[in-house]
Amino acid sequence: MSGHSKWATTKRHKAAVDAKRGKIFSRISKEITMAAREGGGDADMNPRLRTVLLKAKGANMPADNIDRAVKKGTGELPGTVYEELIYEGYGPGGVGVIVQVTTDNKNRSASEVRSVFTKNHGNLAGPGALAFQFQHMGQFLIDAEKTTEEDLMESAVEAGAEEIKTAPDHFEVLCPIQAYYSVSQALEGKGIEPDSSELAYVPNTLVPISDADTARQVLRLIDQLEECEDVQSVYANYDIDESLLEKAG
Repeated sequence: MSGHSKWATTKRHKAAVDAKRGKIFSRISKEITMAAREGGGDADMNPRLRTVLLKAKGANMPADNIDRAVKKGTGELPGTVYEELIYEGYGPGGVGVIVQVTTDNKNRSASEVRSVFTKNHGNLAGPGALAFQFQHMGQFLIDAEKTTEEDLMESAVEAGAEEIKTAPDHFEVLCPIQAYYSVSQALEGKGIEPDSSELAYVPNTLVPISDADTARQVLRLIDQLEECEDVQSVYANYDIDESLLEKAG
């Protein structure tokens, strides 16, 4: 989704964060386990693990949870074997949707994701169908009250950020995946705490939604996908005005 829509929905989701904290920790634990399994438990030698640990820190995840997840990945503790999958589909109004899944049962995950699309006026597409509509890259959303564009130029761009988008109430910083950790460190060094920080699928093209009913259907699809047990993240290329988001919510 656009930075504008992503910013609005980030604020919208924050209201429910506490109620979903257990699920958030579960999702991050899976990511930590996968990262440690692939690249080892030493964050200094494992860029992906460093990235996920930043997310865990941002979510205030307890250190014991993090340690257990790492040890499950390295084999020091027994754990479930997960695999990562990407599902692509279309929602109401032709909105493109990418769903990241980490699962121990891909048949269960596929069935659940397909069911949510079908029940919400959408459909799954084949692998790669939406590849031209998104870029996989680092994305940071920062409240405009926390910093200035000049400070971001000095810190983020020098650390490898490719673009800084300015909106009335926030900034969106975009960087290549390989620069994500250095940009994160640069922002932290400046005392700038992003409101959202992730390796995201950022849309190249946007689908404007101007109808309240369609907006409501799109948001319901996103919400129900995020509620699925195995779903890690959901990305979409809708562009909904914030006033319409409030009506739809």
